[in-house]
Amino acid sequence: MTDAEKTPEDAGGAPGPAGAGLDARLVVERGSFRLDVKLTAAPGDVVALLGPNGAGKTTALRALAGLVPLTGGHLWLDGAELDRTPPESRPVGVVFQDYLLFPHLTALDNVAFGPRCHGATKSEARAQAAEWLKRMDLTAHAGARPRRLSGGQAQRVALARALATHPRLLLLDEPLAALDARTRLDVRAQLRRHLADFEAVAVLVTHDPLDAMVLADRLVVVEDGHVVQEGTPADIARHPRTDYIAHLVGLNLYRGQAEGHLVHVDDGPMLTTTEDLTGPVFVAFPPSAVTLHRNRPTGSSARNVWRCEVAGLETHGDQIRAALTGELPLAADLTTVAAAELDLHPGATVWATVKAAETHAYPA
Repeated sequence: MTDAEKTPEDAGGAPGPAGAGLDARLVVERGSFRLDVKLTAAPGDVVALLGPNGAGKTTALRALAGLVPLTGGHLWLDGAELDRTPPESRPVGVVFQDYLLFPHLTALDNVAFGPRCHGATKSEARAQAAEWLKRMDLTAHAGARPRRLSGGQAQRVALARALATHPRLLLLDEPLAALDARTRLDVRAQLRRHLADFEAVAVLVTHDPLDAMVLADRLVVVEDGHVVQEGTPADIARHPRTDYIAHLVGLNLYRGQAEGHLVHVDDGPMLTTTEDLTGPVFVAFPPSAVTLHRNRPTGSSARNVWRCEVAGLETHGDQIRAALTGELPLAADLTTVAAAELDLHPGATVWATVKAAETHAYPA
């Protein structure tokens, strides 16, 4: 971007808000990639940045931390401009994906490191660290070095270290990614509790929809450097607006033109829905709403019937998920018994039905 192309906001930053919280427009240009993401949050909010690999989530997080300079936009926190503030001087705590604990320090001294950097005496810093470890149920591990800690314990030490400086912005980069499934379940619940008690702004980067849905109050979905959808977890799950989001929340999603209860899917067949709409719409339904038949069903109450071909089968929890191509590409979930009875295999021809009551249409 040349100076002539920059808006006043890009060049000098927008006026800061009078109230507390985060007000940011993060513009970062790196080669051919351009990130342009707006983020606002009030104290106590937990915002999750969600998106595929390469979408720009981590770049946004590093820009908030001051580890990547802004090309344009602005960054205000509690009414103060942070754009030109060095990373070490920002009231920001960071929990990195691999935690980055100091290997030569005990858990206690890892947590005490932040307060010491902010001017506390050694005894004061250790007293504060001990209190944080107590909050994290880690008092018994205060003298352990990182290599002696489990993944869940190391994650909590890293969180305590970030919180010990009383940040006004807490950044968490894939905080549960390094944990096994069993540990992840327990630590996720603990992290949710700690975030609920956090009085400032927290921004979480994750690619895991369950982490985002459980931990965050609001989701911001980023694709190709731009926000494609934002809202509460319930709203995002109910009204996906891109294929990535639909896949993330486990829905079949189509775009088309509605005329009453009929939707003409773009490059596809007609769909019957319960909603009465006109104009561009999305139509979504879960794979569990799809019923498969080896022969065209007769006498079925389903208004939507399509001829498909099985493209692939995979285990999905305790069910089988079939990927189907044909008149309408879709995913269908069925039991292993049903899959065996239908003799499903790649290349098999099937008929898929979906009741109109199982679909959900909403304006595009």
